[in-house]
Amino acid sequence: MAIEDNPQSRVKYGEELRRLREAAGLTQEELSQRAVMSRTHIAHIEAGRRRPDVDDARRLDQVLGTGGFFVRFLPTLDGRKVAEHFKEALEFEGKATVIKEYAPTLVPGILQTKAYAYEVLSSAYPRPSDEERDKLLATRLERARILDNFHSPEVCAMLDEAVLRRVIGETEVMCEQLRHIVELSESRRIRVHVLPFSAGAHPLQEGFLSLMWFAELPPIAYAEGVNSGRILELPSVVRDCQEIYDHVLGDALSHRKSLDLLRAVTEDYEHEAQRAQHP
Repeated sequence: MAIEDNPQSRVKYGEELRRLREAAGLTQEELSQRAVMSRTHIAHIEAGRRRPDVDDARRLDQVLGTGGFFVRFLPTLDGRKVAEHFKEALEFEGKATVIKEYAPTLVPGILQTKAYAYEVLSSAYPRPSDEERDKLLATRLERARILDNFHSPEVCAMLDEAVLRRVIGETEVMCEQLRHIVELSESRRIRVHVLPFSAGAHPLQEGFLSLMWFAELPPIAYAEGVNSGRILELPSVVRDCQEIYDHVLGDALSHRKSLDLLRAVTEDYEHEAQRAQHP
């Protein structure tokens, strides 16, 4: 699978740079001096003719105070670093101020540890080459940096109990992954709710759902299934998705009880790993 440049996303990247630069009251020349980049290079980026590298993006984020937006936006410039159906959702994710997700079988991408993500991506079909998998892994880990900013976006993750019970990789991988979610929750960076098996059938059981809110855009929903995903923007449809999410959330465990369950399942995995090492 070749890594192809994405001209449309380059143009969007440039438009966002120009908008945020002007909002900051800076000319291209002033931005170039502060970001230690040439004015011509900035002009080419804004026009969609050139793509910045990671160092450029980090300097732009620092000067414009955009909380890592330009770094997170970078993967959209490469057409094949994420699944085709996720490209547009990735752009929205980088702009969201609030994200609420329901995950039926796997830990949501922005919460995945490196080892967990490695196992998930290695199981894809058709099987990716090592190079393709590593590029996808790098993108997924870069997405997780959205949590580096303590204040935005606000994140609420509703996890089906199957997410906790399905062993991805070895038990050590699961221990690390569940501890990571607990740590993010204990540090008040995210809220997590587990939907127990006892909840039975519910309206979200058929697939992954992500709800996103923005400072300057109307909210959207992103629904994903097998090798497919779509952005939902029609206000009435988005409201329906929000109401369904809230309805199902009512059957989920509280944040505190969810953390208790996560810790208990982690301990079970730890004991299982110890028994495997010392039969």
